[in-house]
Amino acid sequence: MFLSTDQTERDSATAYRMTMEVLGTLIGAALQGQIVASAHTSHHCHVDYGTVNISMNATYSLVNSTILVPGSADYKLHARNVYMISAGVIGCIYVLCTAVLFLGVKERNDSYARSIGRILPFFSGFKKSMQHGPYCYLIASFFFISAAVQLQQSNFVLFCTHAAGALRDHFQNLVLTILISAVLSIPFWQWFLQRFGKKAAAFGISCMIPFAIMLVTIPNVIVGYAVAVSSGFSIAASLLLPWSMLPDVVDNFRQMNPRVNGLEAIFYSSYVFFTKLSAGIALGISTLSLQFTGYSSGACRQSYHVVLTLQLLIGAVPAVLIILGLIILIFYPITEDTRKETELILNNIRLQTRRSTLIVI
Repeated sequence: MFLSTDQTERDSATAYRMTMEVLGTLIGAALQGQIVASAHTSHHCHVDYGTVNISMNATYSLVNSTILVPGSADYKLHARNVYMISAGVIGCIYVLCTAVLFLGVKERNDSYARSIGRILPFFSGFKKSMQHGPYCYLIASFFFISAAVQLQQSNFVLFCTHAAGALRDHFQNLVLTILISAVLSIPFWQWFLQRFGKKAAAFGISCMIPFAIMLVTIPNVIVGYAVAVSSGFSIAASLLLPWSMLPDVVDNFRQMNPRVNGLEAIFYSSYVFFTKLSAGIALGISTLSLQFTGYSSGACRQSYHVVLTLQLLIGAVPAVLIILGLIILIFYPITEDTRKETELILNNIRLQTRRSTLIVI
């Protein structure tokens, strides 16, 4: 969707949009956490079958005073019901936000863009976009970075529950800390990328690596919250930067192919596809790894191999993926100088198009 011909205005709009997106995620996580809180135990369960003493966290029903034992059929039914309620609430919010977007946002085109260009069919346009060097570097880089972020996000709660005993009762607060840190750090990243450039800002994602390794080696509460803050800091950069860099890639493509129009949607949708693909691959890898090592969702204590797998999925594997993504990003050719040069060339094209339109009129 066309926002502005001024790259600074587009970056500012992107920062506002990502702030609202992360803030919405924060509100949704808090809302869902309150709804499904009764389906989670606050302490690790322990059953001693040799004695009559059973020590486990139980949820009491105020109606019939029965105990919902974790792992029992009644407990699973209760958990299913509260998650269904949570899904319904989040689904209604999706519908509401979609209606606001559809009714409240009016789409417009770049009126000063070259109008003599031809619009390619989808497959031809997709092939041409994938032949554009800067776009391939951007996709490949954030393919690995998105996979790393997804691995940490999807396994963080499991790590706190089964691999870091000191963090077992803090994982909800840690998740909220990550999201709050991400919301608050987006303005900083917006200032940083304007001051030092987008490629330099992208390397701020690497600050997640030492803190994640520290969490694996020193799993205590203080380190956990420090990792949560740094993770939110890095996640904000990983969310903001690609959406700020994509318009630069599209402008560079329009400069290199002035007679081809209408590929902006292909650039954006393809990027979303590849990031979702990386997230799916990351989830598949983590799920298969845990299943292979014998993870059991109903077990109160996991095996050593499961704990080791969670440590790798939180620390070593994301670190390697982030490093690979940043190495690819080094070869990303669009710098601040080339970006300003492209903006000047496109403005001249728009000016010529506007003059020719006025002459015709």
